[in-house]
Amino acid sequence: MKHIEINSIQNAFLVYIDVDSLNKKNKLENSFEEFKNLVTSSGTLIKDYVSFNQKTPVINTFISKGKLEILMDEIQKKNIDLVIINHELSASQTRNLENFLNKRVIDKTELILDIFATRASSHIGKLQVELAQLNHLSTRLIRGWTHLERQKGGIGLRGPGETQLETDRRLISKRIKRLNQRLDKSHKQKQINRYSRKKSRNKLVALVGYTNAGKTTLFNKITESSQIAEDKLFATLDSVTRKNKNPEMGPILFSDTVGFISDLPTQLIESFKATLDELKAADLLLHVVDISDKDRKVKLIKVNKILKDLGLEDIPQIIVNNKIDMISDLKLEALRKRKAKDIFLSAEDSNEFDHLNYLINETLFNGMYQGWVSLDNNLGNIRSMLFDMGCMEEERVSSDGKMLANIKIGNDELEQLIKLEGFEIYPDKDIIFNTINN
Repeated sequence: MKHIEINSIQNAFLVYIDVDSLNKKNKLENSFEEFKNLVTSSGTLIKDYVSFNQKTPVINTFISKGKLEILMDEIQKKNIDLVIINHELSASQTRNLENFLNKRVIDKTELILDIFATRASSHIGKLQVELAQLNHLSTRLIRGWTHLERQKGGIGLRGPGETQLETDRRLISKRIKRLNQRLDKSHKQKQINRYSRKKSRNKLVALVGYTNAGKTTLFNKITESSQIAEDKLFATLDSVTRKNKNPEMGPILFSDTVGFISDLPTQLIESFKATLDELKAADLLLHVVDISDKDRKVKLIKVNKILKDLGLEDIPQIIVNNKIDMISDLKLEALRKRKAKDIFLSAEDSNEFDHLNYLINETLFNGMYQGWVSLDNNLGNIRSMLFDMGCMEEERVSSDGKMLANIKIGNDELEQLIKLEGFEIYPDKDIIFNTINN
């Protein structure tokens, strides 16, 4: 059964249902706007929408009978091709709604899957999206095959045969198995890459946060990259890692990751496990928060819950309150006083990054040392390591043949090096050059 991209259908009718029994403690105040933004991000045209409250979901159709009849009247008045509902529906609920409304119906999970399908650009990203789609589709095959009866066998094959549904399930099961094998192979390659990174002693900082918080814009500024940063949900889907370009910081790799969203479908988390597992290798998480968002507190809690579910709660975290240019100076000043340990900046303005750079260096390296050191000739391996780490600023040779190096390195790393025989710190820069010129 072929996946149909919803953005090929022009006219969508949105159904937003606030179900009392499903309302959780940390509910987004602006959840309706987020739902509309999700649909807009898929490229679908919103023809109209309806919003209503309901005490509990109905088993057969999720929506109560009275509300369904009102919905039917609204849809018949307009040229509607597609109905999108803001909850996750079971296969039978979707089928019953389609039969009643005589329109294609999709839920929040299918909506997000479609957005992911259009955004995935890397090989791994496409495999992960296909896996999520097939896992979702395998529970809903009956929607496409209810009109078919059992196939009749030919000569020598007479008997009940295999239903089209069973055939499709078998083919999908094979494809899912093959995709998992290919993703496992890719995951093993990434483990090798992580091992190489550990050898080179580069630190890894991962940018995490709610979707559309400004992670990619911040990532581009720090690494001087040009990843596409758009004001829409899930603009970034494929994880990207780049080396730090800022001379004020130590040897760091930064990774831009997919944004989280409330009630993220389970099969998406499972399918993207290989990508999310990359976060486990991070030495530090930059949790980017849109400070101008009135739901920022709830979103911060939701992201931290996902991080906890992934087993990442023990990784050090810096809260980066982004988009300060979108709030008043008075409000910003009050927030700075209440959240003294947080970073406040606008990712558009790199002039405000000094405090962030300092805090990253303090967290990862216990601060930075920059100055001259001397190495005996038998420490060539240490010299090579300093080059690999990107710590070597300048190199000279003294008149007595000693290697002199101007390095920038974390205090923790330096503490280990000065224990080595033949490795010494030159506290005064002038003394170094006097030694060299003799």
